[in-house]
Amino acid sequence: MPTLIRLYWDRLRSSFWFLPTGMAITAAALAFALVAVDRSTPTDWLLDQAWVYTGGADGASAVLQTIAGSMITIAGVVFSLTLVALSLASSQFGPRLLRNFMRDTTNQVVLGTFVSTFLYCLLVLRTIRHDTEALFVPHVAVTFGLVFALASLWVLIYFIHHVSTSIQADSVIARVAHDLTDALEEQFPVVRTITDTAPAEARLDATTLGEQARASLPLPATRAGYLLWADLDRLVDLAASHDLVLQGQRRIGQYVLEGGVLLLVHPGHRLSGDLTRDLHECFRFGEQRSDVQDVEFAVRQLVEVAVRALSPGVNDPFTAIACVDRLGASLGRLARRPMPSGIHLDPARQVRLVMPVTDFGDMVDAALNQIRQHARTDVAVTIRMLEVIAQVGALADRQADRAVLTRHADMIVAGAEAALPEPADRATVRQRHAVAIQALQRGEVTERTAAGS
Repeated sequence: MPTLIRLYWDRLRSSFWFLPTGMAITAAALAFALVAVDRSTPTDWLLDQAWVYTGGADGASAVLQTIAGSMITIAGVVFSLTLVALSLASSQFGPRLLRNFMRDTTNQVVLGTFVSTFLYCLLVLRTIRHDTEALFVPHVAVTFGLVFALASLWVLIYFIHHVSTSIQADSVIARVAHDLTDALEEQFPVVRTITDTAPAEARLDATTLGEQARASLPLPATRAGYLLWADLDRLVDLAASHDLVLQGQRRIGQYVLEGGVLLLVHPGHRLSGDLTRDLHECFRFGEQRSDVQDVEFAVRQLVEVAVRALSPGVNDPFTAIACVDRLGASLGRLARRPMPSGIHLDPARQVRLVMPVTDFGDMVDAALNQIRQHARTDVAVTIRMLEVIAQVGALADRQADRAVLTRHADMIVAGAEAALPEPADRATVRQRHAVAIQALQRGEVTERTAAGS
């Protein structure tokens, strides 16, 4: 269940209300607590302290009213600046990147700071008594109100700096690349239980899968949406307890139609109503993709930035090159990781679940296909893609991975040959293609030498 908790936590992080609401509740509790301290502490002792506010009731009311009015005004300005930044990000980098700005903790903390200070001052203000018989001035609470006002001023200055830097292309790309790195570390760790070198009992050939599929019953989806999460451990437990083999039909992140097949259950005659309900509870769907289990999501965010940069209306090849560099770094990291087989065993080492997985080829296709198609007439981006393929190819130690990179290098040079009008540009692209192919071939020779030794 930790992954499901992360999915809901990711949704909370991407909202503007959660953190400011928590800060406002904390401010309200602090207001009541400090007023209680004022009531229980002798006034004469408080007035002797140099750091405590020593004014009267009228002065305390004026201070708190001024702070409260200023804070709610600044909160409106902060909200307006945030909306402007979101509008610029949506038009320049794509609407799907709004999620990265909304989950920015700094923006949420800034908004929460002003709202919390406003609420704190209101709650303290209501406790001040001006009558002579019942005179009460919460000196400590007013002092903290002044401290919060000074802190809010510093937060405002920092917020202006943060907004001006967060909408820069390099900052946006760096944040998305960081999310991609985190997703790769989680989905493709250095050591996996099931890999391409899994033991014999964890291997299933196409004939076995085909025979099971023919004797299976489909589990249809009860709703349409993106497949965000699958409880793999629960699926294995259900399959083991009912002596089943489950074959997943959709990868995490893919869109599923209502009534579309989620799983094939073998043997099908054991699929009961209760089991169907339990299997459906192992899946979660959503209206938009998330990077909790969907490693391709962050890749496609970088691709979207690059494609928009290559559009005629923007024409910013440097941003596209920066995206290609970040994608190349992620592919190089992935090339050194073992690929999951998607086969899951029960404690008795029996195959219980076969799920489609994202492999190196899928990641390369997601990273390069659209950029290659939109960069056919851009020499700089085309050359940079070939250079990245050469760098990743030098790290790839699997023949299948090198074959994928070779296929993309060939498509890149074929597109450039057809789209570039200048012979010199075409010659440069062919030369970089030759370098990339040599790097891939050196990797193949290295693999053969290691196998022979």
